[in-house]
Amino acid sequence: MADKKQPVTVLVVDDDQVHRYMLCTMLKDWGWRTVEADDGTTAVAAVEKHHYDAVLMDVRMARMDGREAFTRIQMIRPALPVIIMTAYSSVEDAVDVIQQGAYDYLTKPLDFDRLRLALLRAVDHQQVTSRKQAKAVDEGAQPQLITALIGSSPPMLELLEMIGYVAPTEATVLIYGESGTGKELVAEALHANSERRHKPFVKVNCAALAETLLESELFGHEKGAFTGAERRREGKFVQADGGTLFLDEIGDTSQAMQVKLLRVLQEQELQRVGGEETIKVDVRIIAATNRKLEEEVAKNAFREDLYYRLNVVMLTVPPLRDRGEDIPQLVAFFAGKFAEKNRRVLDRITEDCMALLCRYPWPGNVRELENAIERGIILMRGTELTEKSLPLAIQKQMIREEPPRPGDGEPVSLLDAEKQLVFRTLAETGGNKSEAARRLKITRKTLLNKLNRYGDG
Repeated sequence: MADKKQPVTVLVVDDDQVHRYMLCTMLKDWGWRTVEADDGTTAVAAVEKHHYDAVLMDVRMARMDGREAFTRIQMIRPALPVIIMTAYSSVEDAVDVIQQGAYDYLTKPLDFDRLRLALLRAVDHQQVTSRKQAKAVDEGAQPQLITALIGSSPPMLELLEMIGYVAPTEATVLIYGESGTGKELVAEALHANSERRHKPFVKVNCAALAETLLESELFGHEKGAFTGAERRREGKFVQADGGTLFLDEIGDTSQAMQVKLLRVLQEQELQRVGGEETIKVDVRIIAATNRKLEEEVAKNAFREDLYYRLNVVMLTVPPLRDRGEDIPQLVAFFAGKFAEKNRRVLDRITEDCMALLCRYPWPGNVRELENAIERGIILMRGTELTEKSLPLAIQKQMIREEPPRPGDGEPVSLLDAEKQLVFRTLAETGGNKSEAARRLKITRKTLLNKLNRYGDG
């Protein structure tokens, strides 16, 4: 735990003045310094200018809410622990933020013992991280790639290497991958490791909006430009000025919209819908698609000039079936995340369950795997995740396929597959268990427990 005498500063963000005052008074009684912010906008500005050891933030606020504020804070200081406060009626909002990387969340009315414990852990985590970063700087270490992507298979290592090369540049990037492979995570990694990381990362799903709405969403509109336009609205290009604009599912845009996008990309300027003023913007474009755009160009379904403008650098995200050795690592990560989120005790994942997960073809890729594990954790009985709590589509795979037999080229059990992954990682790190645990995305204690179970601790 963090040293209680160590002066730490907590940013308390809540638009309820009485609740904010009560929290600050309590934290000061515990020996901590506090700074107040009455909404998300104020909190983001504070984090840009000052150092904090932790942030305690309400999720529902009148101006910028906790979800958007957390996203912006994460871009400014990715390692800063943020604890979300929420009423029971908005737990779903808090869970969304937790999935994006928030440190913890607490429900109102607050349990003050749990609040104190959560803050102690958050501050301790922050101080340990700061010491590690300082040591790395002293030793002349290269900064590590900031990414939420999980996996150490050859296709993933190749992708991570490409992200490391491309992220610091100003190049426009086109990300190709099947649905559910994690294209948005790649875009976020590119932004987080770029010189624009302290500026906004703005996302637009081009497939989710009709053409007229997409035009307004991207470029903004003037008051009275169309029915319902009661005030001027800035578009996503302006909101992303100085930062990165992520155009997801760019292949679903119409030919007319493609022409307008091409002009903005070429000229770095735009006009609001219904307006005449020319607005200059400085935006890096990252686009993503699950369509093969070169084939769309050949069919005259996508403009060739826009394709070449977007395709300065192409990154391909591999489907999960091509990186099967990453499945145990992904399963362990999602199982731990959802067990904590749903307050379930998870002692182990059975070998039969893991073997089944490794054999399933995953047409929905990592998103389908994540959803399957969440369902399994919610429905599991006892403290073990078994195949019985997995979705029926995966259980049917167990019925259709015979179990692997010795000598057919597959491991008899997942324990063998897991051992191979662990020992290979240890070999790659020269026996460094801490580094191996980091690459496997597990704690060092978990790694030691696994080695003891294998009889090689």
